[in-house]
Amino acid sequence: MNTLQSPFIRMLLAMAIFGSIGYAAGLTALSSFELVFVRCVCATLFLCAIWLLSGQYKKERWQRREVLIVLLSGIFLVFNWVFLFRSFELAPVTVGVSIYYLAPVLVLLIGSALFRERLTWISIGSIISCVVGTALVSGLGSQASLQQWMSSGVLWAFLAAVFYACMTLLSKGITMMSPYAVTMLQTLLGILILPPFVHFGAFGSLTGGNWATVAVIGVIHTGIVYYFYFSSVRALPARTISALAFLDPGIAIVLDILISGFRPSLPQAAGILLTFAGMAMSFLGSSDKERENPQEG
Repeated sequence: MNTLQSPFIRMLLAMAIFGSIGYAAGLTALSSFELVFVRCVCATLFLCAIWLLSGQYKKERWQRREVLIVLLSGIFLVFNWVFLFRSFELAPVTVGVSIYYLAPVLVLLIGSALFRERLTWISIGSIISCVVGTALVSGLGSQASLQQWMSSGVLWAFLAAVFYACMTLLSKGITMMSPYAVTMLQTLLGILILPPFVHFGAFGSLTGGNWATVAVIGVIHTGIVYYFYFSSVRALPARTISALAFLDPGIAIVLDILISGFRPSLPQAAGILLTFAGMAMSFLGSSDKERENPQEG
């Protein structure tokens, strides 16, 4: 327990556990909407308990405009999760996460357009590297038809990246509320908007093993990981957070190769390297302020 007092260790564990969620999702026998609903319920209960027990609720500053921004960003967060899990259903986890990590580059692109910021040469290099890497990972240009390519999970992973980028940019306007209150409101919104899409009968056909994995995703991948993440993110330098962020996709790809049996082709392997290189450059090209408060998957 003393070890867990270190913000670095908590962040390291958070990123490492985040990286295994794609593999765990495949063991639940649930579709994306059911899984995200479970995540929203668990995150809301877990973060609400921390928020109350820590006394943070007494320090909250509520502003109507900021609450509206939180709720709007919550829509992007919830459907970002839905699209990401959907991509895992249709494509190898390696392909999904490699495309999903276009998100930092999309933040650079959309942010520069919205705020009229000039892109640095490092930022331009990161964009080119990630775009080329994503094309190689997704198989764009291969013999597969456009319809096969679009239905392979690639489109869903890209949509997840777009929604993540939109959520990140919206979150820049949140300055007064604590991370616990922000995410709690976002996931509470998920509980309210997801039921029409959720097939609740699917839960009745789960085996004991399926339920165990669902519990792991809800309690560990969501509740405990978010606690680790939010309790350490503001205590660490931005560069440390950026470096540890590579654990998430790195572990996802390792698990996909070693356990799931995915074998990337040579172009896909090159694409993974280019995507990671682009991620590294995008972190270098962004300001410290932009990197201090990312919101992980």
